[in-house]
Amino acid sequence: MFDILTRAGCFVAIIVIGYVLRKVGFFKEGDFGVLSKIVIKITLPAAIITSFSGKNIDVSMLSLALIGLGCGIIYMICGYLLHRTQGKEVQAFAVVNTSGYNIGNFTLPFVQSFLGPMGVITASLFDTGNACICLGSAYSIGAMIKDGNGFSFKRIIRSLSKSVPFCCYIMMITLNLLNISLPSPIVSCAEIIGNANAFLAMLMIGVGFKLSGDKEQIGSITKILVARYALATVFALIAYFVLPFELEVRQALVILLFSPIASAAPAFTNDLKGDVGLSSAINSISIICSIVIILVLLIVML
Repeated sequence: MFDILTRAGCFVAIIVIGYVLRKVGFFKEGDFGVLSKIVIKITLPAAIITSFSGKNIDVSMLSLALIGLGCGIIYMICGYLLHRTQGKEVQAFAVVNTSGYNIGNFTLPFVQSFLGPMGVITASLFDTGNACICLGSAYSIGAMIKDGNGFSFKRIIRSLSKSVPFCCYIMMITLNLLNISLPSPIVSCAEIIGNANAFLAMLMIGVGFKLSGDKEQIGSITKILVARYALATVFALIAYFVLPFELEVRQALVILLFSPIASAAPAFTNDLKGDVGLSSAINSISIICSIVIILVLLIVML
């Protein structure tokens, strides 16, 4: 238990360092975008390559991707229905800010440290389905709701094709199933780069941490987060006690299901010309909630 508390404390400390450095002017608000690009387009893909290299994936475990996708869809529907009387703009905001998990930039470092290689593969497969939601689909559907242009698969596919982590997931799963290995120099290089993912991801979260302070937003924040974590509790109970996976996989799923809202949500909210302050507040508070919940879960399960 002490080891769990120590490691979790280190993650929290890095987040605090990022937040403090931004407050004292070392980082500017715009630096969040730079750090985000480095993590999403460089260190996270490298960590994905390293995680999959040399591992054998049972075809049955591909169902984890469907679980990640299904949870995201349920969250989008929930966000849409919860705000059904508040207009299309609010519904579009809710679809983007209720769905998706921040796994690569947040939960993956916890899984890497506490649950070993099988936990990382579980996270990666789950995140493949989750990536369909948080790296393109939720934004596209939110835009369709706001614009009233109707549903379009082509728009969703176009968004996903531009996502580096999503394309990397698909590539590595395909190579793994075909028993094709990447050259060792590429894997070694990816390992060095991927090792920086945990630190940079936590630092990025700290730099981007922001609460708007608008008291009128408390109701909206509470509504979205209560609904999200209530659903997460139901999903986690089903994952741990019902799904037919080995214990390490079920433990990883429980942790993943309590991940915070996708870090890309504020950026996509900005693209939708929505309330970025509210989106950032929801995202930041979800990080705090998830840190506490995941820490407790790790102590209980391990």
